[in-house]
Amino acid sequence: MIPQDLHALFWDVDLETFDPIQYPEYTIFRVLELGDRPAITWLRKTFSQDQIKEVIRNEQRLSPRSANFWALIYGIPLEEIAALRVAGILLPNK
Repeated sequence: MIPQDLHALFWDVDLETFDPIQYPEYTIFRVLELGDRPAITWLRKTFSQDQIKEVIRNEQRLSPRSANFWALIYGIPLEEIAALRVAGILLPNK
């Protein structure tokens, strides 16, 4: 279940039936893009660091600002971040 204070981040799903564990990529993306400190704390308790890093690396919908921020926080090289390549900020990996 999504905690009550995070419901605003998931305005487009039925929170009565939505299970964040079944949709980890979507849930992690939404919190990384829109969440505040309490949301990030919940995210880190709910998902592994590897799951979060995987989303940071592969989620093309992350804004360049969020992608860059989270890459720096998690120590991921910027050239590994799909959202930055999609935005034209980085050249594709060869």
